Amino acid sequence: MNKINYGKHQISRDDINEVVNVLKSDFLTQGPIVKEFEENFSKYIGVKYAVAVSNGTAALHLCNLVLNVSKGTKVITTPLSFVATSNSVLYCGGEIEFCDIDPNTLLIDIKSLEKKLNKSPKGTYSGIIPVDFAGYPVQMDKLKKIADQFNLWIIEDSCHAPGGYFIDSFNKKQTCGNGVFSDLSIFSFHPVKHFTCGEGGMITTNNKNLYEKLIKLRSHGISRDDFIHQGEVDELYYEMQYLGFNYRLSDINAALGKSQLKRANLNLEKRKNIALKYDRAFSKTSNIKIIETPNGHAYHLYVIRVKKRNMLYGYLKKLNINCQIHYIPIYRHPFYENLFKNKKLIFKETEKYYKECLSIPIYPSLSERDQNFVISSILNFYK
Repeated sequence: MNKINYGKHQISRDDINEVVNVLKSDFLTQGPIVKEFEENFSKYIGVKYAVAVSNGTAALHLCNLVLNVSKGTKVITTPLSFVATSNSVLYCGGEIEFCDIDPNTLLIDIKSLEKKLNKSPKGTYSGIIPVDFAGYPVQMDKLKKIADQFNLWIIEDSCHAPGGYFIDSFNKKQTCGNGVFSDLSIFSFHPVKHFTCGEGGMITTNNKNLYEKLIKLRSHGISRDDFIHQGEVDELYYEMQYLGFNYRLSDINAALGKSQLKRANLNLEKRKNIALKYDRAFSKTSNIKIIETPNGHAYHLYVIRVKKRNMLYGYLKKLNINCQIHYIPIYRHPFYENLFKNKKLIFKETEKYYKECLSIPIYPSLSERDQNFVISSILNFYK
């Protein structure tokens, strides 16, 4: 049997045609297709502005930069994320701290966060980076109330949740990354995400000033607006206004992302159906704990919590079912252990989750036959 991976990209004939059209055009690097992709994505999310960049990590880095993270800036995030989330603060010279997860949602525990903030003098922290882990949407309106109370900005890490949403306290649907309750949000278009550019990322915001600065920072900090130079408008003149980066997305990558975005809703529905089938299959065994998914979950990952996790992982691998661990807690990595060497970091719920978690295959092209094989293999392990 072919390998069944935890995630897999899918390329259609339309995707290929869109990319080939760019290869035949006058633009290969950032050009008109990037702009079209940004406009289409902002409509999909329901946000005013979208800035395409080279990857999700670049998106995080730029968000921290425009929010003035620097030496002495303290930011709080969850330890249950990919290391890029916290690394982005360190890139700017800031300091990162963690808050434990809610065992039911696997998201940052808002009650624990509030306790942490109340124990510290006001002004200790500058911002929060919540993560829509696995596609579970953070209840951003509740988080925003706390952020406002302590004068904190919010970067919503929505890499797992394009198309996800929650219902706010006014019974209104709020899509992940729409900027209603966050200053900035970020997305990743890595091949195992909902749709891909090959590599790529996006920043969304409703703040025009942040948007205009992001546009410059992704391209060396340079502005090419029509300047009055030496007394007259000079279209050839440009100037570097900030210390920026080459974080641009190419039209080649944007063409793939723009094409894949057209199938976003259809593929999200496929992910949901796969998840519901897993729910039904595993709900009757005490050896497997399924994680409840609310309406609005984006189903990027399907994570089970199991006994004998490492043994199950090895058993499935022998059957060519390649699962994954999402994630090793950030503070357990050697770099972070050294960074916090004078502090013993133990987060009870994160540790419990890490010992039991296993991400099993979920992607739109997963066949019924392959999913049935995954299900029967896991159930057979516990017989």
